[in-house]
Amino acid sequence: MKKLLVVGIMMSGFAFGQVKKDTLDKEYKLEVTPYKAEKKEKPLPLSKKGQVFVFYGWNRGAFSNSDIHFTGNGYDFQLNNVQARDKPTKFGIVYIDPSWFTVTQYNFRIGYFIKDNLALVLGIDHMKYVMKQDQTANFSGTISDPKYAAMVQNGQVNLADSQFLTFEHTDGLNYENLGLEKYKNLIHKKNIDLVWSYGAGIGVMFPKSNIKLFGNERSDRFHVAGMGTDLRTSLNMVFWKNWMIRAEAKAGYINMWDIKTTLNNKPDKARQDFVFGQVLAGVGYTFNTKKYN
Repeated sequence: MKKLLVVGIMMSGFAFGQVKKDTLDKEYKLEVTPYKAEKKEKPLPLSKKGQVFVFYGWNRGAFSNSDIHFTGNGYDFQLNNVQARDKPTKFGIVYIDPSWFTVTQYNFRIGYFIKDNLALVLGIDHMKYVMKQDQTANFSGTISDPKYAAMVQNGQVNLADSQFLTFEHTDGLNYENLGLEKYKNLIHKKNIDLVWSYGAGIGVMFPKSNIKLFGNERSDRFHVAGMGTDLRTSLNMVFWKNWMIRAEAKAGYINMWDIKTTLNNKPDKARQDFVFGQVLAGVGYTFNTKKYN
């Protein structure tokens, strides 16, 4: 009987110990799951701080009438409501030949996103401005040279024969500008994005003015002549995250108070201000300066 009692106690102790061990195993068993690094997706184009884009395109421009004031040795006069137009190059190989790129009315941009959806953009707008030759302009002021004074009749001067004046900024009406542009993604698909932007800019006018006044030798040199400012908006179609087609519209104001009208260093100069409009289109490339997995 004692033997049976001892055996029973031993069996119950073994069973209790096994239950306790199983309970502890379940209670303190740690589950180890493999670590997975969070994958960062490449951000949308034209959207994140640190992104960059470059752009090259071509433009057409339009200009309001302007009053042009001329001063120099023996004259001080103004032509009022002078009409002008742009001068687009005939379409051809010149538009894609790098050795001839300055011949066309071109635009260059490089942009850097200083914040998400906000870019600082450095631009060159190479426009062309040509006074319409076949026009009669209102005249006010004085001319001491009797030959050219006689061309003024009843407060007007006929510019058609080019003897009195030819006036162009064709190499060109260069607007070197810095702008801020806000971007918003409108459409996001697998291989295509449509991005809208708007902004404003300000810059200096650095024209190469082709001017011939009173038969003097033609002025033809680059010169900082004034300043400009603009408002702009664009649509950007981005393919495969990088390649871009851009269409932009721009309106602005130009004031040039120091236009050189003679080839030498005489104090002769002209001044004018006008409103301009511009549409442009071209191609570009956008990329990230930060690394993304």
